[in-house]
Amino acid sequence: MLTLGIESSCDDTAAAILKDNGTLLSSVLSSQDETHSPFGGVVPELASRQHLKAIVPMVQTALYRAEVTLADIDLISVTQGPGLIGSLLVGFSYAKALASVRNIPLVGVDHMAGHILAALLEEEKPSFPYIALVVSGGSSSIYLAQNTQTFTLLGRTRDDAAGEAFDKVAKLLNLGYPGGPRVSKEASTGRRSAIRFPRAWLEENSLDFSFSGLKTAVLNHCHKEKQNNSSLAVSDICASFQEAVVEVLMTKTLMAADIHGINTIVLGGGVSSNPRLREAMTEACAISGKKLFTPSPEYCTDNGAMIALAGYFQFQTAGPMPPEQDVYSRSRLT
Repeated sequence: MLTLGIESSCDDTAAAILKDNGTLLSSVLSSQDETHSPFGGVVPELASRQHLKAIVPMVQTALYRAEVTLADIDLISVTQGPGLIGSLLVGFSYAKALASVRNIPLVGVDHMAGHILAALLEEEKPSFPYIALVVSGGSSSIYLAQNTQTFTLLGRTRDDAAGEAFDKVAKLLNLGYPGGPRVSKEASTGRRSAIRFPRAWLEENSLDFSFSGLKTAVLNHCHKEKQNNSSLAVSDICASFQEAVVEVLMTKTLMAADIHGINTIVLGGGVSSNPRLREAMTEACAISGKKLFTPSPEYCTDNGAMIALAGYFQFQTAGPMPPEQDVYSRSRLT
Protein backbone atom coordinates (compact mmCIF):
# COMPACT_ATOMS: atom_id res chain seq x y z
CA MET A 1 0.00 0.00 0.00
CA LEU A 2 1.41 3.41 -0.98
CA THR A 3 0.47 6.48 1.08
CA LEU A 4 1.08 10.08 0.02
CA GLY A 5 1.59 12.25 3.11
CA ILE A 6 1.08 16.03 2.91
CA GLU A 7 2.06 18.48 5.68
CA SER A 8 1.41 22.27 5.72
CA SER A 9 0.45 23.12 9.29
CA CYS A 10 2.87 26.02 9.81
CA ASP A 11 5.79 27.20 7.69
CA ASP A 12 7.11 24.00 6.08
CA THR A 13 5.56 22.43 3.00
CA ALA A 14 6.30 18.71 3.01
CA ALA A 15 5.33 15.57 1.13
CA ALA A 16 6.35 11.92 1.39
CA ILE A 17 5.59 8.52 -0.08
CA LEU A 18 5.39 5.63 2.38
CA LYS A 19 5.06 1.95 1.50
CA ASP A 20 2.87 0.10 3.99
CA ASN A 21 3.88 1.12 7.52
CA GLY A 22 7.64 1.21 7.31
CA THR A 23 9.38 1.71 3.97
CA LEU A 24 9.87 5.39 3.19
CA LEU A 25 10.28 5.84 -0.56
CA SER A 26 10.71 9.63 -0.51
CA SER A 27 10.40 12.63 1.79
CA VAL A 28 10.81 16.24 0.63
CA LEU A 29 10.38 19.61 2.30
CA SER A 30 10.29 23.27 1.32
CA SER A 31 11.37 25.53 4.18
CA GLN A 32 10.18 29.12 4.62
CA ASP A 33 12.96 30.23 6.97
CA GLU A 34 14.25 32.81 4.50
CA THR A 35 10.78 34.30 4.09
CA HIS A 36 10.12 34.76 7.80
CA SER A 37 13.65 35.52 9.01
CA PRO A 38 13.35 39.33 8.58
CA PHE A 39 10.31 39.33 10.87
CA GLY A 40 11.78 37.15 13.62
CA GLY A 41 8.87 34.71 13.44
CA VAL A 42 6.23 33.17 11.21
CA VAL A 43 3.91 35.63 9.43
CA PRO A 44 0.70 33.63 8.79
CA GLU A 45 -0.32 35.36 5.54
CA LEU A 46 3.15 34.96 4.04
CA ALA A 47 3.21 31.33 5.14
CA SER A 48 -0.03 30.62 3.29
CA ARG A 49 1.27 32.25 0.12
CA GLN A 50 4.47 30.22 0.22
CA HIS A 51 2.49 27.01 0.71
CA LEU A 52 0.47 27.84 -2.41
CA LYS A 53 3.69 28.12 -4.39
CA ALA A 54 5.29 24.99 -2.98
CA ILE A 55 2.51 22.42 -2.53
CA VAL A 56 2.32 21.12 -6.11
CA PRO A 57 6.12 21.00 -6.69
CA MET A 58 6.63 19.17 -3.39
CA VAL A 59 4.08 16.47 -4.21
CA GLN A 60 5.46 16.10 -7.73
CA THR A 61 9.01 15.81 -6.38
CA ALA A 62 7.98 13.22 -3.78
CA LEU A 63 6.34 11.11 -6.50
CA TYR A 64 9.34 11.49 -8.80
CA ARG A 65 11.89 10.49 -6.15
CA ALA A 66 9.78 7.50 -5.15
CA GLU A 67 9.60 6.51 -8.82
CA VAL A 68 5.80 6.27 -8.72
CA THR A 69 2.84 8.20 -10.16
CA LEU A 70 -0.48 9.28 -8.69
CA ALA A 71 -2.02 6.21 -10.30
CA ASP A 72 0.05 4.10 -7.89
CA ILE A 73 -1.11 5.92 -4.74
CA ASP A 74 -3.60 3.99 -2.58
CA LEU A 75 -4.15 6.59 0.16
CA ILE A 76 -3.65 10.32 0.72
CA SER A 77 -2.97 11.45 4.29
CA VAL A 78 -2.96 15.17 5.10
CA THR A 79 -2.54 17.25 8.24
CA GLN A 80 -5.99 18.44 9.34
CA GLY A 81 -4.84 20.33 12.44
CA PRO A 82 -3.66 21.84 14.67
CA GLY A 83 -1.79 24.77 13.13
CA LEU A 84 -2.26 28.03 11.27
CA ILE A 85 -5.66 27.88 9.57
CA GLY A 86 -4.46 29.51 6.35
CA SER A 87 -1.50 27.15 6.07
CA LEU A 88 -3.60 24.09 6.89
CA LEU A 89 -6.20 25.01 4.27
CA VAL A 90 -3.62 24.99 1.49
CA GLY A 91 -2.52 21.41 2.07
CA PHE A 92 -5.96 20.16 3.12
CA SER A 93 -7.82 21.67 0.16
CA TYR A 94 -5.21 20.40 -2.28
CA ALA A 95 -5.36 16.90 -0.80
CA LYS A 96 -9.18 16.85 -0.91
CA ALA A 97 -9.22 17.97 -4.54
CA LEU A 98 -6.55 15.45 -5.52
CA ALA A 99 -8.35 12.63 -3.73
CA SER A 100 -11.66 13.54 -5.36
CA VAL A 101 -10.34 13.86 -8.90
CA ARG A 102 -8.23 10.70 -8.68
CA ASN A 103 -10.75 8.74 -6.59
CA ILE A 104 -8.17 8.02 -3.89
CA PRO A 105 -9.20 7.48 -0.23
CA LEU A 106 -8.33 10.44 2.02
CA VAL A 107 -7.64 10.74 5.74
CA GLY A 108 -7.04 13.88 7.77
CA VAL A 109 -4.70 13.35 10.70
CA ASP A 110 -3.81 15.28 13.82
CA HIS A 111 -0.35 16.81 13.56
CA MET A 112 0.42 15.75 17.13
CA ALA A 113 -0.29 12.11 16.24
CA GLY A 114 2.38 12.40 13.57
CA HIS A 115 4.96 13.55 16.10
CA ILE A 116 3.92 10.88 18.62
CA LEU A 117 4.39 8.14 16.01
CA ALA A 118 7.45 9.55 14.20
CA ALA A 119 9.85 7.27 16.08
CA LEU A 120 8.20 4.30 14.32
CA LEU A 121 9.82 5.50 11.08
CA GLU A 122 13.20 4.45 12.45
CA GLU A 123 14.68 0.97 12.10
CA GLU A 124 14.71 0.50 15.86
CA LYS A 125 11.10 1.08 16.89
CA PRO A 126 9.64 1.63 20.36
CA SER A 127 7.05 -0.80 21.70
CA PHE A 128 3.72 0.33 23.09
CA PRO A 129 2.80 1.64 25.55
CA TYR A 130 5.16 4.61 25.77
CA ILE A 131 5.36 8.18 27.02
CA ALA A 132 5.77 10.74 24.23
CA LEU A 133 7.19 14.20 24.86
CA VAL A 134 6.23 16.44 21.93
CA VAL A 135 8.01 19.80 21.97
CA SER A 136 7.90 22.32 19.14
CA GLY A 137 7.22 25.96 18.37
CA GLY A 138 3.51 25.48 18.92
CA SER A 139 3.30 22.64 21.42
CA SER A 140 4.85 21.29 24.59
CA SER A 141 2.86 18.22 25.58
CA ILE A 142 3.23 14.83 27.22
CA TYR A 143 1.14 11.92 25.94
CA LEU A 144 0.59 8.32 26.93
CA ALA A 145 0.55 6.32 23.68
CA GLN A 146 -1.25 3.00 24.20
CA ASN A 147 -1.15 2.01 20.52
CA THR A 148 -1.07 3.66 17.08
CA GLN A 149 -4.52 5.19 17.62
CA THR A 150 -4.97 5.71 21.36
CA PHE A 151 -3.24 8.74 22.87
CA THR A 152 -3.98 10.33 26.25
CA LEU A 153 -2.86 13.90 26.94
CA LEU A 154 -1.13 13.96 30.33
CA GLY A 155 0.27 17.48 30.36
CA ARG A 156 0.66 20.54 28.16
CA THR A 157 1.89 24.10 28.25
CA ARG A 158 -0.34 26.66 29.90
CA ASP A 159 1.20 29.56 27.99
CA ASP A 160 4.29 29.62 25.75
CA ALA A 161 5.48 26.41 24.10
CA ALA A 162 9.16 25.57 24.59
CA GLY A 163 9.99 26.31 20.95
CA GLU A 164 8.14 29.61 21.16
CA ALA A 165 10.22 30.57 24.21
CA PHE A 166 13.42 29.73 22.30
CA ASP A 167 12.32 31.95 19.41
CA LYS A 168 11.44 34.86 21.71
CA VAL A 169 14.75 34.66 23.57
CA ALA A 170 16.61 34.51 20.25
CA LYS A 171 14.76 37.63 19.10
CA LEU A 172 15.54 39.39 22.38
CA LEU A 173 19.25 38.61 21.91
CA ASN A 174 19.20 39.49 18.18
CA LEU A 175 20.25 35.98 17.19
CA GLY A 176 17.90 35.72 14.22
CA TYR A 177 15.30 33.19 13.10
CA PRO A 178 14.70 30.30 13.54
CA GLY A 179 15.59 30.85 17.16
CA GLY A 180 15.91 27.31 18.51
CA PRO A 181 19.04 26.24 16.61
CA ARG A 182 20.68 29.65 17.16
CA VAL A 183 20.12 29.64 20.91
CA SER A 184 21.38 26.05 21.03
CA LYS A 185 24.53 26.98 19.11
CA GLU A 186 25.28 29.90 21.44
CA ALA A 187 24.54 27.71 24.46
CA SER A 188 27.17 25.17 23.39
CA THR A 189 29.93 27.61 24.42
CA GLY A 190 28.17 28.99 27.50
CA ARG A 191 27.94 28.00 31.15
CA ARG A 192 24.70 26.27 32.11
CA SER A 193 24.92 27.41 35.72
CA ALA A 194 25.98 31.00 35.03
CA ILE A 195 22.51 32.42 35.71
CA ARG A 196 19.88 30.74 37.85
CA PHE A 197 16.73 31.31 35.81
CA PRO A 198 13.42 30.13 37.38
CA ARG A 199 11.81 26.75 36.74
CA ALA A 200 8.00 26.61 36.76
CA TRP A 201 7.03 23.36 38.47
CA LEU A 202 3.38 24.43 39.04
CA GLU A 203 1.26 22.29 41.39
CA GLU A 204 2.60 19.13 43.01
CA ASN A 205 2.71 16.26 40.49
CA SER A 206 1.46 18.54 37.70
CA LEU A 207 2.64 17.46 34.25
CA ASP A 208 1.77 20.83 32.69
CA PHE A 209 4.40 23.32 31.54
CA SER A 210 4.78 27.09 31.77
CA PHE A 211 7.59 29.00 30.06
CA SER A 212 6.29 32.59 30.04
CA GLY A 213 7.88 33.35 33.42
CA LEU A 214 11.24 32.04 32.23
CA LYS A 215 11.04 34.20 29.12
CA THR A 216 10.27 37.25 31.29
CA ALA A 217 13.19 36.41 33.59
CA VAL A 218 15.57 36.44 30.62
CA LEU A 219 14.13 39.79 29.52
CA ASN A 220 14.54 41.27 33.01
CA HIS A 221 18.12 39.98 33.25
CA CYS A 222 19.04 41.63 29.96
CA HIS A 223 17.45 44.93 31.00
CA LYS A 224 19.30 44.86 34.33
CA GLU A 225 22.64 44.20 32.64
CA LYS A 226 22.08 47.07 30.21
CA GLN A 227 21.14 49.45 33.04
CA ASN A 228 24.44 48.54 34.71
CA ASN A 229 26.23 49.23 31.42
CA SER A 230 27.36 45.61 31.36
CA SER A 231 27.82 43.74 28.12
CA LEU A 232 25.52 40.76 27.71
CA ALA A 233 27.15 37.35 28.10
CA VAL A 234 25.00 35.91 25.32
CA SER A 235 26.41 32.38 25.46
CA ASP A 236 25.89 32.16 29.22
CA ILE A 237 22.35 33.52 28.92
CA CYS A 238 21.51 30.98 26.22
CA ALA A 239 23.08 28.07 28.11
CA SER A 240 21.33 28.98 31.36
CA PHE A 241 17.98 29.54 29.64
CA GLN A 242 18.26 26.28 27.71
CA GLU A 243 19.15 24.37 30.88
CA ALA A 244 16.04 25.70 32.63
CA VAL A 245 13.83 24.52 29.75
CA VAL A 246 15.54 21.13 29.49
CA GLU A 247 15.38 20.47 33.23
CA VAL A 248 11.62 21.01 33.35
CA LEU A 249 10.93 18.99 30.18
CA MET A 250 13.11 16.12 31.38
CA THR A 251 11.81 16.03 34.95
CA LYS A 252 8.12 16.10 34.03
CA THR A 253 8.53 13.48 31.28
CA LEU A 254 10.24 11.09 33.69
CA MET A 255 7.57 11.87 36.29
CA ALA A 256 4.86 10.94 33.77
CA ALA A 257 6.62 7.65 33.05
CA ASP A 258 6.90 6.84 36.76
CA ILE A 259 3.28 7.76 37.52
CA HIS A 260 1.98 5.48 34.77
CA GLY A 261 4.54 2.72 35.19
CA ILE A 262 5.95 3.10 31.68
CA ASN A 263 9.59 2.30 30.87
CA THR A 264 9.72 3.60 27.30
CA ILE A 265 10.00 7.29 26.39
CA VAL A 266 9.81 8.81 22.91
CA LEU A 267 10.77 12.34 21.87
CA GLY A 268 9.04 14.23 19.06
CA GLY A 269 8.71 17.74 17.61
CA GLY A 270 11.31 20.21 16.40
CA VAL A 271 12.72 21.05 19.83
CA SER A 272 13.40 17.34 20.46
CA SER A 273 16.35 17.62 18.07
CA ASN A 274 18.00 20.00 20.57
CA PRO A 275 21.37 18.38 21.47
CA ARG A 276 21.22 19.31 25.15
CA LEU A 277 17.70 17.93 25.58
CA ARG A 278 18.76 14.67 23.95
CA GLU A 279 21.87 14.48 26.11
CA ALA A 280 19.98 15.15 29.34
CA MET A 281 17.19 12.70 28.49
CA THR A 282 19.71 10.01 27.52
CA GLU A 283 21.57 10.41 30.82
CA ALA A 284 18.37 10.46 32.90
CA CYS A 285 16.89 7.41 31.17
CA ALA A 286 20.14 5.48 31.62
CA ILE A 287 20.12 6.23 35.34
CA SER A 288 16.43 5.35 35.78
CA GLY A 289 16.53 2.23 33.60
CA LYS A 290 14.18 3.55 30.93
CA LYS A 291 14.44 3.13 27.16
CA LEU A 292 14.67 6.34 25.14
CA PHE A 293 13.83 6.64 21.46
CA THR A 294 14.84 9.81 19.62
CA PRO A 295 13.88 10.11 15.95
CA SER A 296 16.38 11.46 13.44
CA PRO A 297 16.27 15.28 13.19
CA GLU A 298 14.43 15.12 9.85
CA TYR A 299 11.59 13.26 11.58
CA CYS A 300 11.54 15.64 14.56
CA THR A 301 10.73 18.75 12.56
CA ASP A 302 7.52 18.88 10.52
CA ASN A 303 7.60 16.33 7.70
CA GLY A 304 5.33 14.43 5.36
CA ALA A 305 6.62 11.00 6.39
CA MET A 306 5.09 11.11 9.88
CA ILE A 307 1.78 12.31 8.40
CA ALA A 308 1.80 9.43 5.91
CA LEU A 309 2.50 6.95 8.73
CA ALA A 310 -0.18 8.34 11.05
CA GLY A 311 -2.66 8.33 8.17
CA TYR A 312 -1.83 4.74 7.25
CA PHE A 313 -2.59 3.54 10.79
CA GLN A 314 -5.75 5.65 11.00
CA PHE A 315 -7.04 4.29 7.69
CA GLN A 316 -6.52 0.69 8.83
CA THR A 317 -8.74 1.36 11.84
CA ALA A 318 -11.34 3.89 10.70
CA GLY A 319 -11.28 3.96 6.91
CA PRO A 320 -11.48 7.16 4.82
CA MET A 321 -12.40 10.57 6.22
CA PRO A 322 -15.98 11.88 5.79
CA PRO A 323 -15.92 14.49 2.98
CA GLU A 324 -17.56 17.24 5.06
CA GLN A 325 -14.68 17.49 7.55
CA ASP A 326 -12.53 20.64 7.70
CA VAL A 327 -9.29 21.88 9.29
CA TYR A 328 -8.99 22.85 12.97
CA SER A 329 -6.55 25.06 14.87
CA ARG A 330 -6.32 23.16 18.18
CA SER A 331 -5.33 19.54 18.64
CA ARG A 332 -8.16 17.08 19.19
CA LEU A 333 -5.95 14.66 21.11
CA THR A 334 -7.13 14.82 24.72
